[in-house]
Amino acid sequence: MKLISWNIDSLNAALTSDSARALLSRAVVEDLTKHGADVIAIQETKLSSQGPTKKHLAILESYFPDYTIVWRSSVEPARKGYAGTMFLYKKELSPIVTYPEIQAPTTMDAEGRIITLEFDQYFITQVYTPNAGDGLKRLEERQVWDEKYADYLADLDAQKPVLATGDYNVAHKEIDLANPNSNRRSPGFTDEERAGFTNLLDRGFTDTFRLIHGDVPDVYSWWAQRSHTSKINNTGWRIDYWLTSNRLADKVLKSEMIDSGARQDHTPILLEIDL
Repeated sequence: MKLISWNIDSLNAALTSDSARALLSRAVVEDLTKHGADVIAIQETKLSSQGPTKKHLAILESYFPDYTIVWRSSVEPARKGYAGTMFLYKKELSPIVTYPEIQAPTTMDAEGRIITLEFDQYFITQVYTPNAGDGLKRLEERQVWDEKYADYLADLDAQKPVLATGDYNVAHKEIDLANPNSNRRSPGFTDEERAGFTNLLDRGFTDTFRLIHGDVPDVYSWWAQRSHTSKINNTGWRIDYWLTSNRLADKVLKSEMIDSGARQDHTPILLEIDL
């Protein structure tokens, strides 16, 4: 199987805007069509509670005519047009689709952050992990989320093997960001968030990028938009992951970033696995 995950940072903007950034986003979408992935996971769709419009669906279907589309948006009492996730999977696949809640704090369960596809022999699940926020104002809630999410993945893994992906909003180790020393208390690199990710892996999961590539440095999945030179200088973070149950690790063939050109923010990530 070939699988792709990407935090798109606004599906509407990527599909309908004529801004310079949107044009770069559409170039990435066009590139993804060439991969022929079996499953594509999309995070941070930022759609309304009603999900994609007819226009959005028509555009998506023009790019991906052979795919079924399922989605989950933020709903009240959570913020409107916030977070959100989507799966596209080839029409010949017929998974059971679930939209789990994990008893997360505040409005996190209403923010459209997890979708799971259940197949006969395995699960594919995606997540858009809550950010700890400016000033780490959401760090305590984020720690609870990490515990609840680890419990959820472990529960899935007890039933059948799991492929888990998404924007986990954490650089796990110093090698996973360009400037660890100056980001010790930055959202996404606090000791608390890193420990939460360690705990997740310790529950029986493998970071497939490090499995394949070892301690290769300077490979990232996100570059800050606020810095015009972040991509040019490769001052990035690796915060997007493909994880597998440990018992599937030896079946991983490829785990890597997909080049998104000059576009900053997230780049898509690819997993190839022999299932």
